[in-house]
Amino acid sequence: MASQIWITGYGIVSAIGVGKDAVLRSLLSSSTGISSLRYLNTSHHEFPVGEVKMDNGEMASCLGIGKTEPMNRTALMGMLALQEALQEAGLSADGIGLISGTTVGGMDKSEQYYLDYLQNDSRNDYIKIHDCGATTELMADCLGRFAFMTTISTACSSAANAILLGANMLRSGELPCVVVGGSECLTKFHLNGFNSLMILDKDLCRPFDRSRAGLNLGEGAAYLVLENAEHAVARGVKPLAVLSGYGNACDAYHQTASSPDGDGAYRAMSAALRMAGMDASQVDYVNAHGTGTPNNDSSESAAMRRVWPGNMPPVSSTKSFTGHTTSASGAIEAAICLLAMQHRFLPPNLHFADADPDCVIPVSQLRTGVELRHVLCNSFGFGGNDTSFLLSKPEAGSKLAFLAKEGEVKVYAAKCIAAQNSLAPLCQFPSESLETPFQRAADPDFKGYMPPLEARRLGRLMKRAVVTSKEALSEAGLEMPEAILTGTGLGCIETTEFFLDSLCKEGEQLLKPTCFMQSTHNTIGSAVATQIGCHGYNVTYAHKEMSFDSALYDGVLQLRLGDIRTVLVGGHDELTLSYYKLLEKTGFLGLEGESACEASTSFVLAADGCLDARPLCVVKGIRLLYCPEERALRQAIGCLLADAGMTMSDLSGVVLSVNGNADHDAPALALCRALFADVPLLHYKHLFGESYAASGLGFYVSVACLATAKIPDALYLDPARRSHVAPKALMLFNTTDNKCCSLTLLSQVKTE
Repeated sequence: MASQIWITGYGIVSAIGVGKDAVLRSLLSSSTGISSLRYLNTSHHEFPVGEVKMDNGEMASCLGIGKTEPMNRTALMGMLALQEALQEAGLSADGIGLISGTTVGGMDKSEQYYLDYLQNDSRNDYIKIHDCGATTELMADCLGRFAFMTTISTACSSAANAILLGANMLRSGELPCVVVGGSECLTKFHLNGFNSLMILDKDLCRPFDRSRAGLNLGEGAAYLVLENAEHAVARGVKPLAVLSGYGNACDAYHQTASSPDGDGAYRAMSAALRMAGMDASQVDYVNAHGTGTPNNDSSESAAMRRVWPGNMPPVSSTKSFTGHTTSASGAIEAAICLLAMQHRFLPPNLHFADADPDCVIPVSQLRTGVELRHVLCNSFGFGGNDTSFLLSKPEAGSKLAFLAKEGEVKVYAAKCIAAQNSLAPLCQFPSESLETPFQRAADPDFKGYMPPLEARRLGRLMKRAVVTSKEALSEAGLEMPEAILTGTGLGCIETTEFFLDSLCKEGEQLLKPTCFMQSTHNTIGSAVATQIGCHGYNVTYAHKEMSFDSALYDGVLQLRLGDIRTVLVGGHDELTLSYYKLLEKTGFLGLEGESACEASTSFVLAADGCLDARPLCVVKGIRLLYCPEERALRQAIGCLLADAGMTMSDLSGVVLSVNGNADHDAPALALCRALFADVPLLHYKHLFGESYAASGLGFYVSVACLATAKIPDALYLDPARRSHVAPKALMLFNTTDNKCCSLTLLSQVKTE
């Protein structure tokens, strides 16, 4: 079966306007939004930026938000764009999905109040909204009751990758409608980070120009409503455009620089065209990533010349209008392309004057009366995370395969580094509870896995991820996975904190670029890809305790669609003592009865029959829900079991995310005892500790139980429910803040 993915609404907030009408006027008048700093409190006034021309109070007023509510600028811009998108589509948030991309999250408030965080308790509420996932939840809670939610953080390709996940959810039938995009505000943190890399221009940026000297940072948000055609037709809605193809690839070359031949970019563009069933000659316009840095523009040009060795279609970079809006750029530029398609014009590449033989020659003047049937958008991030997607006129759009592929998804390897477990065999995990409230991971000797020079350059968490990944691939007998999916709530918080600490205590001079480079969440997945030379799909999720679950969900989704056959899925988080103390202030960690830890887990999953190794267990299904009522949870559990041909009696246990603190656990236990009245309840955080990556440990424990045909006594919450019968199936039930929850059903491998 094939169908179309329709775009039925979109909203945009940017330096050239708040709302589509204002943005359209700026585009048609060739008016840039890049100017001198006005709102960001920084000493670097030498750099022009693309700021949204509203302060936080004005945005909050437009949204009807009170001044006493903790809020960050990323969320405020996102709410405005989300609101416009939903209104145009004629939808409410109820029952649909939200996938948002961001990297800085609430950093604008963290850098403002960082010293307060450390020295007193006056700004503790803002600690809770620092991370990426918290920012997405702030947006969602303002607009309604979304059924699904997650956050992608792949630096400058984040919003573009949100579009890809949303499209895959529609193709698989998970949901009929999703809102996808991203939001990112300007912060001193990333202004100084890009400055430490020496890629900011003190003049207006000039993408592809011979004299280009760097980028101008910007901020903004944009969201697109994606619907399957049948759902939209039933609502009586017509499409604005069709998402006709997309692709993501990894350059696997460098943490920040693009490869000279643009290999990742070439692969992403080629994959998008291949999915759409289109020839490159059918593309009418390319909205280039075009940052204005010498490296990016020459690399992207090399990639485009490989795709179009003959006649190049019109190309331009609209970052000369908005500035580089980093994580939001893919969605903002998609919105600009939709405006261009609807109003029949080509947006110019402002300030271009002198051709560079290493670069394409972009459109430098506004062209009107141009029919755009197919438009390609490029969005490339740090770590070589490259994404391209095609937007088409409804009558010209191709149809995508919608039905999921038959066949089981199996787990072939599981490796773990944690406080009490460092690369131990599956049958050997801890039997005694952690004794300290905070404990770092027991690291192996990294020298055996990478050259010393490389090991010195990588942060501790990146090294753990590389080690568990290599061990898992070796165990599965897999040389190269087709995709790498990473979940991390905080990323490399040690280097992020070092950069933030230096910024706040020592000022905005002489900051180290290495710490900034490793502060982006996807630096973990890109390090793994670079170490093993993997050019496949590579996406990182950063949604609090649902980060690993989201990565696992994406991997299972694509395996069932048949888009990939093998995937490496990881959950990785570290914790510094100072950040532990901050989370202790918020009540997330440090509560009586619980322990905090670090964790790095890696798993190899594959479609049935793809690998020669013996599988450890079968993934029968996974569901992610946002703020579900008990009735919705019962329905989701029933559907998971029914789809697997099981009943509640087939479950040997339910693995819970309780962490040992009575106040935290009481509501979760009451709910689980109501949902799973006759099923033994299991736990694992007393052995491994609490962290944003803890659900990866829960998955590890569950895989171990099914692979070894035994549930250790230490896992049972109620000793009286202990059983010595080999487990047939386990359900993982992970919850956070009574908001996000995930359900994952695993079963033993049937023997012939």
